[in-house]
Amino acid sequence: MADRSGQMDVVAITGPRRAGTVRKPMPRIDRDYVLIRVLAAPMCNEYVAYTDGVYLERNKPDSLGHEMAGEVVRAPAGAPVREGDRVVAFCGYPCGRCDPCRRGFYAHCAATEDPRGVCGGESGECGFAQYAVKPAWMCETIPDGMSYEHAAMACCGLGPTFGAMERLGVGPGSTVLITGLGAVGLGGVINAKARGATVIAAVRTPYRAELARELGADHVVEPSHKEVMTATGGLGADHVIECSGQEVYQRLALEAVARLGTVAFLAEPGSLVLGVDEDLIQRGVTLLGTLDINRNDARRLLRLIASVPDQLDRYITHRLPLDRAAEAFEAQASFETGKIVLFPHGTEEAR
Repeated sequence: MADRSGQMDVVAITGPRRAGTVRKPMPRIDRDYVLIRVLAAPMCNEYVAYTDGVYLERNKPDSLGHEMAGEVVRAPAGAPVREGDRVVAFCGYPCGRCDPCRRGFYAHCAATEDPRGVCGGESGECGFAQYAVKPAWMCETIPDGMSYEHAAMACCGLGPTFGAMERLGVGPGSTVLITGLGAVGLGGVINAKARGATVIAAVRTPYRAELARELGADHVVEPSHKEVMTATGGLGADHVIECSGQEVYQRLALEAVARLGTVAFLAEPGSLVLGVDEDLIQRGVTLLGTLDINRNDARRLLRLIASVPDQLDRYITHRLPLDRAAEAFEAQASFETGKIVLFPHGTEEAR
């Protein structure tokens, strides 16, 4: 807990498959940044640093986690959120000034910031901590009656696939193939069903195959072109959302999309060889790279979240305090989880 010494608890990876909490100075704020008391911190891809020493995105041994919801405890005058506001803080530290940011596509910012450099502090840049900082414009107030853990699903839980489906135009009657049913792909099942689409989930893990069914997937298949064609009457899927970053799934995404269909790539690792003529031109396929929601769609996403509480309760399979982060990483590494949420101040305060 933060104490009179001005320190807080932060998750740190201390060795191969070893993690715990360390003490770091409380964050400082400056300019348009606010200080957030983190009450729910969902986990994403950080476990690969724990298991394999692979640090993706901004992750470092003592700087982990990019999803959070909590309470604003300090804000500059004139900020769009105030002290005491319950907020979900969207991922990253975009500049807010470049063309993608001005258009709402903050995840594609051309000049991301270092929050510690902006605020002149030694901490505050990660979610697996008791306190964090965010640009005020990246914080959205949480509707009354919504828990912090549900609101936090607006980050990587439902946000990336919501943003992809907006750009792809997924709606009633669409057929959506989701490849790779980790936490992001499972969130895609919830999003697609809420839009009235038919969902095909391509997954190899039995646990997540069953969870996809429970969340509403209409067809759960192996990553097989033949099985997708059978499920779509030989036509292929109108839209494919690739969430794994693995070549077998990436290749399936290209092969199983319908003519004139669209494919959105969300997973950042991996590389793929494609034939421009046979994969794209002859079939009229559109490829899209995307990461998150458009900032202007935040309220719509929160309304969707409010409409599916039972699905979210099933989707969130593990809830653990911050000091049990190693247990959470081990659970992720088993591939027998949905979304995992850490609670830096205990579960009771996160309601």
